[in-house]
Amino acid sequence: MTTPVNTSSGASASVNLSSIVATAEQLIDGWELVVGLEVHVELATKTKLFSASANRFGDEPNTHIDPVTLGLPGALPVLNRHAVELAMRLGLALNCRVQPCTFHRKNYFYPDLPKAYQISQYDQPLNIDGWLMLPGDVRIGVERAHLEEDTGKSTHAGGAEGRIQGSDYSLIDFNRAGVPLVEIVSRPDIRTSDQAKQYVSELRGILLAVGASDAKMEEGSMRCDVNVSVHKPGTPFGTRCEIKNVNSIRSVGRAIDYEARRQIDLINSGGVVKQQTLHWDDVAGRTNVLRTKEDADDYRYFLEPDLVPLAPDAAWIERVRAALPPLPAARRAALATLTGAGKESEAVAVIVERGQDEYISAVAKVGGDAARALIYVQQAFAEEPATPRVPAGDIAALSLMEKNAKLTSTQAKTLLAELVTNGGGDVLAMAKAKGFEAMATGALESIVDQAIAADPQAWAKYKAGEQKAIGALVGAVMKLSAGKADGKAVTALLQAKASS
Repeated sequence: MTTPVNTSSGASASVNLSSIVATAEQLIDGWELVVGLEVHVELATKTKLFSASANRFGDEPNTHIDPVTLGLPGALPVLNRHAVELAMRLGLALNCRVQPCTFHRKNYFYPDLPKAYQISQYDQPLNIDGWLMLPGDVRIGVERAHLEEDTGKSTHAGGAEGRIQGSDYSLIDFNRAGVPLVEIVSRPDIRTSDQAKQYVSELRGILLAVGASDAKMEEGSMRCDVNVSVHKPGTPFGTRCEIKNVNSIRSVGRAIDYEARRQIDLINSGGVVKQQTLHWDDVAGRTNVLRTKEDADDYRYFLEPDLVPLAPDAAWIERVRAALPPLPAARRAALATLTGAGKESEAVAVIVERGQDEYISAVAKVGGDAARALIYVQQAFAEEPATPRVPAGDIAALSLMEKNAKLTSTQAKTLLAELVTNGGGDVLAMAKAKGFEAMATGALESIVDQAIAADPQAWAKYKAGEQKAIGALVGAVMKLSAGKADGKAVTALLQAKASS
C-alpha cells in the first residue's frame, strides 16, 4: 500500500520532506539521490489476519482458504490478536509510537484479490514516527509501520520472463491471501544504494531478533518496494518512480543504481521523469514500466465497516516493550566491547547476524580470550548454528593456549578445524598428539639470530625502516623452525632487536 502521506521521494515535488543532504562524495554527477523504502513483511502467526486458515508457506495451492479469505457474501473478519502483538513488537523495536488505529478498505481490481479490496490501514496506522540507525550513526526515519492483509499469488505460465505480458495463462494461489503483513514505510532519508542495502539488512536483523517474521526474501515473506528520485541539491525533490517487489538485498542496490542513472540520463537529454510503477529485471539489470503510478485517491479508501477501531492500552504496550530482546545494534555494541573489536567491523557484524554472539560471551565467561574467540568463530563457524556444537570451554582452552604462546597461530587454526569437525575435544591432548609444543623463548631467539646472520642485507633494510624486508626474515625463521615458531612472536623479537 502507498501511504496517504508523501513519505517517499518526490511524491510532492514542491515540498522537501527530509532535512538529510547528501555529502559531496554521495552526489552522482552533481545530482542527489533520494530513496524511500516500503518493506512488506509477513508476520509469523499460525493463522491469517482475519480468519482461522493456516499461515504456512509451501503447501499445496488453494488449501488454506475459507469464506473470509475468498470474500464470500456474509463472511466477517475477526482480527488476529497475535498479529497485532507482533506488529506492536516490531513498531517498538523501530522506536515508533504505538497509537489507536483503524482499518480501511483499499479498493482495486486484480485476480489475486478475491474481495476486490484489501483491508489495510490508512490515516490512522498502528505505529508511527519511528527511526532506525545505520552504521556510521546514520538515522533513517520510519514514517509508519501498519497492519494489512496480503494478496494471493499469481503465477504466469508461458512467455519469456514469467511476467503477465506475453504469458499464455495465469494461475492463482489464495493460500497467501489474508496472511498478516506489516508495511514499514521509511522517510525519504536514504541517499545511497549502500544505505538502502544497510537499511534492509538492519531491518531484517530486527525482524528476526523480535520474532516478528522469518524475513525470507527468497520466499516472499519480506518484499521491498523502492521509491527513487533525483534532483539537484537545493531544489525540490524530483518525480519518483516506484520499483515493486524487489526480493533481495543485492537487487535493492542494483535497482537503485540503475534507476538513478536512468533518470539522470533522461533529464540531461531533455526528457521528463514520469511517476510510474516499475518492475526490476534482475537478469537484464534494468527496470521496465508496469503502469502509471497510482495515488491514494485512486484506491477510494473508506473505513472497514466490519471491524471496530483498535486501541491498545498502555499496559499492553508496556508488556510488549518489556519483553523485547536485545536488538542487533545493542548486541553489536556489547560484542565490540567484550572483544575489543570495532562495533562496525565485519567480524562483529557477521557474528551477530549468525546469532553467535552469546556463544562468544560464554567462551569469555569460562575464562577464554574473547578477541581470539571472535576470530575463530568468524572463520570456522559459518556452518554452525547460533549455539555451536563445540563446547565453549574447548574454544576457551584453545584461545588461552595460543594467547600464552603454547601454540602458534597456524597450529591453533589446525586444532580449530579439528574441533569443528569433531564437535569438540580435549585441546591439550590434541596438541600433544600432533606434536604441537611451544618453542622456548631462548630457542626462538637463537633461530632469529641465525636468520639475521644468513640474510644481513634484509636485516639492514629492515633496520633502515623498510618494513617489507621483515617478510624475508620471518619466512627464514619459520623455515628454520620447521613451522613451530609463532609468527607474532618472531615479529616481536625482530622489532625488539631492531630498536635496541
